Amino acid sequence: MADEPLGLTVHSMPSPRQALDGAEGRRTVLGRWKMILVMLCCAAPVIASYFTYYVIRPEGRRVYGELIDPQRTMPELMAATREGAPVRLSTLKGQWLLVAVADAGCDALCEQQLYLQRQLRESLGREKDRLDRVWLVSDTAPVPARLDDGLQGATVLRVPPAQLAQWLAPESGHALAEHFYVVDPMGNWMMRFPARMDTAGAARAKRDLERLLRASASWDEPGR
Repeated sequence: MADEPLGLTVHSMPSPRQALDGAEGRRTVLGRWKMILVMLCCAAPVIASYFTYYVIRPEGRRVYGELIDPQRTMPELMAATREGAPVRLSTLKGQWLLVAVADAGCDALCEQQLYLQRQLRESLGREKDRLDRVWLVSDTAPVPARLDDGLQGATVLRVPPAQLAQWLAPESGHALAEHFYVVDPMGNWMMRFPARMDTAGAARAKRDLERLLRASASWDEPGR
């Protein structure tokens, strides 16, 4: 076979200006990515703080009351009405309960507790029928007539202190009468509000109660 001359194809080469423009473009893109990364690094703490505050939110900020762990189930106790008629404590089951405790004499703290208890329930609006006010009287003395108006709609039962101690307990250093106790519809004591709650504390307690009622809306209905 006869030899043929070698054929070469010469492609056009980029001009110096084109080469410089290409390098400059790559540097521009790389610079933009670096700027984006720097901005993300600077914004990360802000993004994290917003995510923590609005999504995760520390437990201490979300809950005013102290969650009881493990929860304490309502014991099988016999209580008594104001008139002395026997009644089982378990008849309280089937509703969310906001419980106050005091002796029948009802001092200034007791009256304040019963007032806040009434106001808290009323503040729940249309959800209030899912929460019962309960006053557990810890002695056998007569309840003063001056309390009658404020106790309308509340459940008043007498339970001896020794029996109450089988179920409810105050925070260390405080008395049983200084707290409100939240009981779920199954009879479990599951939350205790801080001692000697004031009006500002009551506003925070209301938010806790609203969350509990909202979270249980799918399975809890008004009434027993």
